[in-house]
Amino acid sequence: MLTKEHIKEVKSKGNGGIGHLVKLYRDSSSISFILENLGHLPNDFDGSFLPDLLQHKSSNVRLWTVKTIGKLSNEDYLKLLKKVIQNEEDTTVRREAVSSIGRMRNPKAKKYLFEVLNDNDPKVVCQAIRGLLVFRGDKDVEENLQPLINHQNEMVRTVIYKEFFATQKTPSHQPHTESFDYLKNVIVNGDTIETMKLLQDESVHLTFTSPPYYNARDYSIYPSYKHYLEFLRDVFQQVHRITKEGRFLIVNTSPIIIPRVSRSHSSKRYPIPFDIHPYLMEMGWEFIDDIVWMKPEASVKNRIGGFQQHRKPLGYKPNSVTEYLMVYRKSTEKLLDWNIRQYDWTTVKESKVADGFETTNVWKIDPCFDKVHSAVFPVELCKRVIQYYSFKHDLVFDPFGGSGTVGKTAKSLDRYFFLTEKDESYFGYMQSKKSNGMFDEYPTKFLSLKDFHQTIK
Repeated sequence: MLTKEHIKEVKSKGNGGIGHLVKLYRDSSSISFILENLGHLPNDFDGSFLPDLLQHKSSNVRLWTVKTIGKLSNEDYLKLLKKVIQNEEDTTVRREAVSSIGRMRNPKAKKYLFEVLNDNDPKVVCQAIRGLLVFRGDKDVEENLQPLINHQNEMVRTVIYKEFFATQKTPSHQPHTESFDYLKNVIVNGDTIETMKLLQDESVHLTFTSPPYYNARDYSIYPSYKHYLEFLRDVFQQVHRITKEGRFLIVNTSPIIIPRVSRSHSSKRYPIPFDIHPYLMEMGWEFIDDIVWMKPEASVKNRIGGFQQHRKPLGYKPNSVTEYLMVYRKSTEKLLDWNIRQYDWTTVKESKVADGFETTNVWKIDPCFDKVHSAVFPVELCKRVIQYYSFKHDLVFDPFGGSGTVGKTAKSLDRYFFLTEKDESYFGYMQSKKSNGMFDEYPTKFLSLKDFHQTIK
């Protein structure tokens, strides 16, 4: 019976034993199993049986053959791997062949990797770049890699930019884990863009907000959809500036319908989340996830009623029970691990998400309704976002504060909050809730824009 222990025993005896074992088991699954479980190979390993396996009908056998050749670090195999790259039809095998050349870390491999830089498969090119970066500082390597900053593929450009062209970032005014005291638990009654202009770069850890819908509420009237999108662009441009390196922006929004003027005209549906997205990408936000917030059908406006009556094709209009939480991260060359390592062990431990967290990108949460504000965040929605995308004692920002749910929830989760709200009635509503336990656990400041400006001088 073919087992891992048997393969290990045969390998230890040497003398081409693995080659004989492969000939004994001719089916592709057995051959793949043998190659997959070879583990580390000694310098004197007899790999003479491997070239023939590169012609095997099974792509999985060819893949593990290439992986095994890469373990041998024998420059005699370089030309063989080059042929695999040139002639192999399976893209995964081709990429592994490039990876095997790179893993050899042999200076003679450079010329083969240089040739691969012109390949049509961006993933193959990235594997070649990875292999060549082992020889960092080599003049020929730099001369071949740096021109790829103009490569047509965005992943290739990103790698080259990080390795050769990224400028040293100006140090922040404060440690990554901290925020300015004048922003902690503050609500400003003023225009959010004008307020953000007063803030220093990299001041907040997380922004979670639901922008006002285009001309769907009395508090959000714009002369045109273009003006609306440009307003949001300007808001999120400022949010990008004040967000700490590598941290998150979550935007809750959905397509909306502007009712028709009369029965002789059509209503208009605007895909807000999809139209905002290109602006966000262009200004330096990296798209991470789309989370769908699903509501009970009974809680949304009925659009399907007419179709239920006539059932005529073209007239189908489903009830809209979803909104989007579009998740973005401020672009950086640093990985998420860097952000996490900025925190002490105790903070990381205390911030860990408890059992029962959502495992899919569809969140079923009932909406909230309020007499004062017509579009209130459910607390459960806020809890998930704040717990999943921030640490304890981080600063959470909402540029459209509304009824203050983000602030209230952030505080209950041991985070600080900073809110801006232009509408005086909503600002007054938040103030009225202070005495009812909404903001009284820690001191909260309710400031006009002028007063806020004075606190940061």
